[in-house]
Parts: sequence; structure tokens; C-alpha cells
Amino acid sequence: MTTDLSQYDNSWYNPGGTMFKRTLWYFINAIFFKSHLNPISSIKVRLLRCFGAKVGRGVVIKPGVNIKYPWLLEIGDYTWIGEDVWIDNLTRIIIGSNCCISQGAMLLCGNHNFKVPTFDLIVKPICVEDGAWIGAKSTVCPGVTIGRNAILTVASIATGNLQSDMVYQGNPAVPKSGR
Repeated sequence: MTTDLSQYDNSWYNPGGTMFKRTLWYFINAIFFKSHLNPISSIKVRLLRCFGAKVGRGVVIKPGVNIKYPWLLEIGDYTWIGEDVWIDNLTRIIIGSNCCISQGAMLLCGNHNFKVPTFDLIVKPICVEDGAWIGAKSTVCPGVTIGRNAILTVASIATGNLQSDMVYQGNPAVPKSGR
């Protein structure tokens, strides 16, 4: 089967927000989040809340973070988002309290169906439960739940749900031990 991108149509997809809101967020994201020139988490937290994100107390957001749509994001208390994290939330992402999303990690809610020539867009939510740690350069794929206190080690890829209190490693990530 050959992919035919001329037939691609994701007109069904609506991330919410007006075109003005999405455009304004694009520039706010570029200036205050993706840039490494703003290290001040409290400004980022206020901006996220202004755009509809639910953000708890004591959240730390490091420089270089890319967030697609803040109105589809929920972050619990005392969670850390590391440098250069990409939150590609085409749909809802919930990150619990006391989580660590380490440098360069990617949370990806979207993918494409390579089994059909039209390469249809697929979107599924992600849930990172309380106390979970997503290691540096790791990827969480669409539809995945990372269980409470689970660890996804450095450069690992979560293609399926991770059970609570377990350490996962590899591509695809498999359990290595209890926490």
C-alpha cells in the first residue's frame, strides 16, 4: 500500500479555542516557553492558567518547553517539567502531582494510521499518575497511562500502559523491577 498524502483530511479534528486564541498561544509559547531566555516558572504557570490549563501549586517549568494546547493540559501540585520537554497534546494530557518529566522527554497524543493510504490522524489522551518519573529523552505514546510512582528510564518508549510502582526500560519499554 502506498501513502497518498493528497487525500489526507483531518478536518474533523478540532483542538478547541478560536483561531485567535491558538495564534496568540503560538507566540506566547515561542517567547515564554520554548525560549531558553525565560527561566521564571511562576510567569509560565500564570500564562498556562490564562490559556485554560489547570496547574497546581509548586509546579516548576524549565526553559525550552513546548506545549501545543494549554487548554488541554492538567498538571498537579509540585510537578517538575524539565528543559526541552515537548507536550504535544492534541487531546487531553493529565500529569499528576509530584511527577518529574525530565529533559527532552516527549508526551505525544497524536500519530497517523500508516495502514490506510490517507494517513489518517489518530489522537488519544495521556495520563501520568502521581509520583511518576519520565526519564530524559523518553517518549510516551498516544493513549498511554503511566501508573502511580512508575519510572520510565532514560531514552525509553512507552507504547503501552505502565503499571504502578514499576521501573520500565527500552523500546518498547518493558518492566525491569519493582520500585
